[in-house]
Amino acid sequence: MNPCHGAPSFHLKSDCVELSVTQTGGMLAPVIFRSGGSEFSPYALAPWKPDEVDEGLPNLLKYLRGDFFCLPFGPQDDGDPHGDTANAEWSLLRQDDNLLHLAIEPSDVGGRVEKILLLKPGHAAVYSEHRISGLEGSFSYGNHPILDFSGIPEGTGRVTTSPFRWGSVNPGLFSDPAADEYQALVPGATFSNLRNVPLTSDPPRSPDQATATGTTDLTRYPLREGFEDLIMLVNEKASNSQPFAWTAAVLDGCVWFSLKNPAQFPATLFWISNGGRRSSPWDGRHLARLGLEEVCSYFADNVTSSRKNKLEAEDIPTTRLFSPDEEVSLPIIQAVSAVPAGFGAVDSISPCGPGKVAITSDTGVTLEMALDWEFVSDAA
Repeated sequence: MNPCHGAPSFHLKSDCVELSVTQTGGMLAPVIFRSGGSEFSPYALAPWKPDEVDEGLPNLLKYLRGDFFCLPFGPQDDGDPHGDTANAEWSLLRQDDNLLHLAIEPSDVGGRVEKILLLKPGHAAVYSEHRISGLEGSFSYGNHPILDFSGIPEGTGRVTTSPFRWGSVNPGLFSDPAADEYQALVPGATFSNLRNVPLTSDPPRSPDQATATGTTDLTRYPLREGFEDLIMLVNEKASNSQPFAWTAAVLDGCVWFSLKNPAQFPATLFWISNGGRRSSPWDGRHLARLGLEEVCSYFADNVTSSRKNKLEAEDIPTTRLFSPDEEVSLPIIQAVSAVPAGFGAVDSISPCGPGKVAITSDTGVTLEMALDWEFVSDAA
């Protein structure tokens, strides 16, 4: 185990992927994907290292990077934000040529969580699974990948998802000017198209003060420097023809995407972090980062709020009931493919026979890549 960006980390490597996972927080990054004769490293690293920030901060913020698992998702009444799974030490159970198996017994929620990362020869993908056992009660949870768009010109990144049936800006004040934070989107505004999301000209100081003065296009990033926003959308359910939901980002010559079972991860959060937080450790320098988070949660609220089932009328679960005698498996695929110039935004990702997917852009370009999509579609 060697340090990586200031954090002792486990390492795993195949012909198409090379990754690091921090011992503290189990955070995945950096990851190098090899595709089309090029290398891509899309995950964000915080513009600070763990020993460069206030000792009193939770480990989540000290080590912030890439993708990590949150149980519960969001703050807690008594415990670190996003749970011990994103803050405490993980133990190594097993490591083979293409597999890394870690575990943690969270002191805040109880039970046991195992993190299994699998690489496959010829696949530019990370097959990630979290197994939860011995847990009792209703909890929110989610995967929390953060991508780095800081190396590309303004508005040239393209972000799209599979069809969604419900979309909203965080209904509360996600960024509070009293804490030197600022947001650009109208709190609680609903939308059906990521290209037309209500925008306010003046950062609101309370949700009821916000007035829509236009719209903005959330499929293009980085945009709106100096602001920090959060949206949530709920994917359409899986079907025989479309057995998974997807989220995709085209940036710097590649497309990064994730696949999931929407029955397990009903919602996707966009954490749009572009310098809108000015207090420590942010200091306005967490720029052009985008969290594309697959969750079962009510936005990024406290888990107590998620347990209130505020979206029950829309048939949207915000927690899952866990039983101590049941093991729950939560798989996600995160992958990368090189794309040609002028590729545009992803319009669809669909199965293309066993062990392969087709990625089609809004400009009509279709790419095929090796991917075991059944890894998520078979999940219950």
